[in-house]
Amino acid sequence: MNNKLSNEQRSSQPLIFDKQNYLFMLISVAVVILGFFLMSGTTDIYSSTKLVVAPIVVLIGFGIGFFAILRKRK
Repeated sequence: MNNKLSNEQRSSQPLIFDKQNYLFMLISVAVVILGFFLMSGTTDIYSSTKLVVAPIVVLIGFGIGFFAILRKRK
């Protein structure tokens, strides 16, 4: 029972990331979801959107996510 933190102790602990980091993470998740949505696309299997554009969008989303994690606080 003594190991549990009270509400005051929890609120005094700083967050791991800054607000900007969480915003970049949210943007990266949205970009990755957009990429997978583009990948699902139409019934045309050999569409350039599915083969070229969507994977690039997904990689950009992952890149934004890595940037959000590695970005330091100010």
